[in-house]
Amino acid sequence: MRPLTENGEWGAKQKKIYDLDENGEKIPVIDKKTGQQKVDRQNRKQWKCHTADSTDWNSKENAKMWRKDLADTINATNEQLGLSLHWEHRSFKEQGIDREPTIHIGAVANALERKGILTERGNINREIIKNNMLLEQAKEMLMLAKQEVHSAQYATYKSTQIKSTAVSVKNEVMEMVAKVRERKGRLDLPIVSGKHLRRISDRTALQSADNAEKFITTRKIDSFESLAKFTVEKEQRYQQLETVHLSKGQKLKRLKELSKMYALFEPIQATYKESQSLKGLAKMRYDKEHTDSLSKYAELKERMQSLLQNGEKITPKQWKAEIKSLQSEYDSIGREQTKTATELAYAEIISYNKKNLEREIQNESRQHNRQIERRTKTQPNQNKKRNDVEL
Repeated sequence: MRPLTENGEWGAKQKKIYDLDENGEKIPVIDKKTGQQKVDRQNRKQWKCHTADSTDWNSKENAKMWRKDLADTINATNEQLGLSLHWEHRSFKEQGIDREPTIHIGAVANALERKGILTERGNINREIIKNNMLLEQAKEMLMLAKQEVHSAQYATYKSTQIKSTAVSVKNEVMEMVAKVRERKGRLDLPIVSGKHLRRISDRTALQSADNAEKFITTRKIDSFESLAKFTVEKEQRYQQLETVHLSKGQKLKRLKELSKMYALFEPIQATYKESQSLKGLAKMRYDKEHTDSLSKYAELKERMQSLLQNGEKITPKQWKAEIKSLQSEYDSIGREQTKTATELAYAEIISYNKKNLEREIQNESRQHNRQIERRTKTQPNQNKKRNDVEL
């Protein structure tokens, strides 16, 4: 928040402003005991004042404006590069999205989370993400219920009315796919793959016009505006899934490491306990027979304790149950993540083919106009030669 001075040095973050009376004069600070103006240790007179920021950089209004400018710049650049990625500077509340935002986790907590160590702020975010997922699921269930009611009502209409309604409604996305199919037989893949398209190993199916039309129909996409909205919602969903998937993966990895380490440590620990229960000659004989195992005890115990978190006890059965449950959740989220990435890849390809088709049509139009211009220029010369021959 500090400004830069003319010579390139950091300036003061705040500046002192003296309070003035009705005559524009500085107001002295009066000592209540003596009735005289106060002075500081250097015997300088004290005046009433207040502080203000040296710049307007700490303004929330400016911050919002700068965030919007940054998002607009990124989106304009992405559009030039043919990327269907959209950045949003507004909060969920400002966008009218019924979803609780996560809190700032911070560098320290973030570093601990990456090591598999759960933090208080990380737990808060995980709880927020879990609640948001439950809310989304509830919304989807409500939407499906409404669709079923609507379908039941709609089924009572006459088939002729349904057909006439379907014919009267145009789907610009479907029309674009049909034009590309007519020209090339299949959709084009972008030269520079989008963020989600790169995640798809077999992209042949994504080029199928039939698959694209099925995607458009099942997702109820009837315009490029609804496609953009679908992309934003699925992008947010993918980011949620990615966060939860990473968190569960880290926890799963730690539990598997604990179980693996305990499998090594358990027999060594049993040997050590047996050694401690013996005395005298029997202990000497036992220790000699198990020298190799006993020599590993201290190292394995230290490694085992390093994996345990604050006061965590060794609970192999509980770990096994948690691993099974976590693995099921991890795989389920992974499948949904893959499905969402595929949907976003379809959206990327459809958006790219729209721009590519428009570019091709413009090029063809320009080429056609140039041919007309060339014919127009050569036509007078041909007429002149014909007249000369007739003369």
